[in-house]
Amino acid sequence: MTHTIVFLDRDSLAANLRSPGFVHEWREYAATAPDEVVERLRDATIAISNKVVLRADLLSQLPHLKMIAVAATGTDNIDLAYCHEHGIRVANIRNYALHAVPEHVFALVLALRRNLLAYRADLQQGLWQQSSRFCLFTHPIYDLHGSTLGVFGHGALGNAVAELAGAFGMRVLLAEHKGAARTRPGYTDFAEALQASDVITLHCPLTDETRHMIGTPEFMLMRRHALLINTARGGLVDENALMYALQWGLVAGAGLDVLAVEPPREGNPLLELDLPNLILTPHVAWSSREAMQILADQLIDNVEAFVRGAPQNTVA
Repeated sequence: MTHTIVFLDRDSLAANLRSPGFVHEWREYAATAPDEVVERLRDATIAISNKVVLRADLLSQLPHLKMIAVAATGTDNIDLAYCHEHGIRVANIRNYALHAVPEHVFALVLALRRNLLAYRADLQQGLWQQSSRFCLFTHPIYDLHGSTLGVFGHGALGNAVAELAGAFGMRVLLAEHKGAARTRPGYTDFAEALQASDVITLHCPLTDETRHMIGTPEFMLMRRHALLINTARGGLVDENALMYALQWGLVAGAGLDVLAVEPPREGNPLLELDLPNLILTPHVAWSSREAMQILADQLIDNVEAFVRGAPQNTVA
């Protein structure tokens, strides 16, 4: 059998892709709009998608499709229930950004904890130049050593972040699921973790249960000097609630690599905030050159494993 492989959003991956080791036809597109999906996948047996949405209404028009290789870890853009019911195998990428994401997390944490953006603004305004002392004490600076990190989502990435936190001398709390009936050994109750943490970092998948897991009630529980870091999915946080939390001083700062809608073409309330204690990056925590090459190699590994009848990294 000759497989037809179609990569719908090739420009989302800045890495070399080796040719799969079986007879196939390969087609790729820099990006694919929703109304182009069906036509481009009409005769495809294997689809590759990073963020192109593949819901039941589209998948039902693709009778030849046998596999979806997701060029990412998150699969919230794929209708997994439909795929499971109709025998479409779905495989995702695992553990490729185990250095990239934790390093980005701590880049955000350190910048906020030490008020780097605020001090940079002071220098731009000439405040140090006008100071009567050799240094400028206009913003508080806190060490990471001895502080508490709350990890919400303890998969591979959460575990890697926890390991880095240990190197900084931080105490680590692994937060239990929100609304859990009991707290597992080694974990801390969700609300208690919010109340006790100086830094909160999110590493959960976006599901119906985790959507807006951090909102106004959670911000009210957090310490006023606490930081919120989100490198997972924007929908985990109620963005309007975060905006008010920052403006009202319910939290000391936030570092976000993700928003609820990406790209934010229609705007986003957080983009309008010009605050030194809010850092936004455009969903790039995962995208070091090294991590993207690992992703690209594993992507083809997943496709080859499916074709030889031994699927790996499957979620449906």
